[in-house]
Amino acid sequence: MERCDRVYQDEISLAPEIVRDFLHYVQVIRGKSKLTVEEYYLDLKTFFRFIKIHRQMVDKSTPWDEIDWSGVDIALIKTITLSDVYEFMTYCINERGNKAATRARKTSTLRTFFGYLTNKMGLLSVNPVQDLEVPKQQKKLPKYLTLDECLELLSVIDGPNRERDYCIMTFFLNCGLRLSELCGLNLSDIGQDHTLRVVGKGNKERMVYLNAACLSALEAYLKVRPHDGVIDKKALFLSSRKKRISNKTVQHMVYVSLEKAGLGNRGMSVHKLRHTAATMMYQHGHVDIRVIKDVLGHENLGTTEIYTHLSNAQMEQATSSNPLAQVKPKQ
Repeated sequence: MERCDRVYQDEISLAPEIVRDFLHYVQVIRGKSKLTVEEYYLDLKTFFRFIKIHRQMVDKSTPWDEIDWSGVDIALIKTITLSDVYEFMTYCINERGNKAATRARKTSTLRTFFGYLTNKMGLLSVNPVQDLEVPKQQKKLPKYLTLDECLELLSVIDGPNRERDYCIMTFFLNCGLRLSELCGLNLSDIGQDHTLRVVGKGNKERMVYLNAACLSALEAYLKVRPHDGVIDKKALFLSSRKKRISNKTVQHMVYVSLEKAGLGNRGMSVHKLRHTAATMMYQHGHVDIRVIKDVLGHENLGTTEIYTHLSNAQMEQATSSNPLAQVKPKQ
């Protein structure tokens, strides 16, 4: 298995064999991203360490990181009940301070893992987490920049890598790319028909059409993109060391630009620029939500439909902001 972003191969090799087989299955057969595989690994390690404490299989004084979970096998897994999982979720709330979104991810991990053991491998006759409910999450509207704020953000980009950084920001704001998608772009992904081949989650490919702003920014960047001494010759965006640009470098550039534009206190991030692109297309471009789904590379339309609620929320806020909004009739 390839190295995940933060989990090394040698660490995964210490996981129980049954977990390693599962991780191999979700990455190779189901085509899950490296980040998703890593999250599965960390969630299962946390869960089984909890089980060992819960079942008093280790001394309570044992430091958490020293709890050996390498011996977890199907015999132990067969004894796990839905009650154990609920105890684990309670532990995640009280001891680890996990919010609903984090617990929902852990729930998904356990359901996928036990489903694999039951339906794919036939190692369990009954799935103990079949009726496990996903924690309810408070639905929040995505944060995004206004059109004027986008223009201000683009105007402050400067420095020795101005053309590169301006092109990156333009791609984020116009194409709604994920951070990993942008950093993974190759020169060969640029099509002669003004298209961009994007490799998204689970190595799924999609085609994005580059508009005039993207093409102009790309042309300016390619004129100054280094040619001599380039280490990653395939990479579209290069760092100052002439290697493929890293996630951290792009994140730093975005945060610095947000600060320069006076938007540093808005809780914005690279991913919020993706929200901004979708919002610009829906509100200002009046693009069909199904088209936006394909542009963003969403698997389900429900994920994209959050952007349809923005206008309704804004209209509600408008009437609530009326100075007469709190006036009540005299009793």
